[in-house]
Amino acid sequence: MHKRSVFRGMIGAVATGLIVCSTISTASATTYPVTIRSCNRDVIFNGPPQRAISNDVNLTGMMIALGLKSRMAGYTGVSGWNTGTEELKQSLGTLPELSKEYPSVETLVGADADFYFAGWNYGMKAGGAVTPATLAPLGIKVYELTESCAHVMKRPPASLDDVYNDLANLGKIFNVESRADTLIKDMGTKIQAITSKAASDGKPVSVFVYDSGEDRPFTAGREAIPTALIAAAGGRNVMDDLDDSWTRVNWETVVARNPQAIVIVDYGSVTAAQKEAFLRNNPALNQMDAVKNNRFVVVPYDDATPGVANVRAIAAIAKALHPAAF
Repeated sequence: MHKRSVFRGMIGAVATGLIVCSTISTASATTYPVTIRSCNRDVIFNGPPQRAISNDVNLTGMMIALGLKSRMAGYTGVSGWNTGTEELKQSLGTLPELSKEYPSVETLVGADADFYFAGWNYGMKAGGAVTPATLAPLGIKVYELTESCAHVMKRPPASLDDVYNDLANLGKIFNVESRADTLIKDMGTKIQAITSKAASDGKPVSVFVYDSGEDRPFTAGREAIPTALIAAAGGRNVMDDLDDSWTRVNWETVVARNPQAIVIVDYGSVTAAQKEAFLRNNPALNQMDAVKNNRFVVVPYDDATPGVANVRAIAAIAKALHPAAF
């Protein structure tokens, strides 16, 4: 989902308690130096970062949910993609957005950053100017979003454990392990309750994820988090055999797989309503079961990318796929 490639990513109030206050927990202590695995690297932290910067709304949401606002110099990559709930914006308060889209090296250095929480196609591009390798000599340590590691290394399909792993690692990096543990348990409990209800309604519903694009759609393969979100909601991503993360496919493949429902990712300049209208008005696409039966579920980018808002996405998708169970 990847604005990062070009494209990006609404639903209601199921888990409004996921964004918490910005008080740092000291209930458990990290023993420094601590070594954290980030994609295929080991990163050593001699103490908690004091001038952290996060990129993208979902990563920023994780930082805020862990109570790390006072440790942040700012954030990047939110307004440029038209993402971010009012709740998150209020939680950010006066914390500055240092760049509307991807930050430059100069932006990070100018903010005196000592930590950058980003990912591949979430603030960094392979071979680009801003990478762990280019930032290390400047004293800026990087922790990479786990799901995004699929862009730079071979890894298993995306799972909710990826999100929990990121929260747990941030807890260790910033010495807020107790808060991270509590947040992970809370998410797991809520998701399990939704999954159990959805499973009681029968077999999984086939789903296509429509992020963006008309000539060739941008969608989620098995290494992108929506595959896991759909599974937790009692569905099956029709592209779950695609050994890729966020990527483009051919419409012919989508039509051949005839999804029963379509998840539309809402963000950016093209609205969810415009994406739906495109599907309805295209004679090559409007004969799919999902379109004929009006089975669309709109999920904001914030919820469809790895982060604390994934609970909202799972709840929204489950209710759309299995309304009788909810």
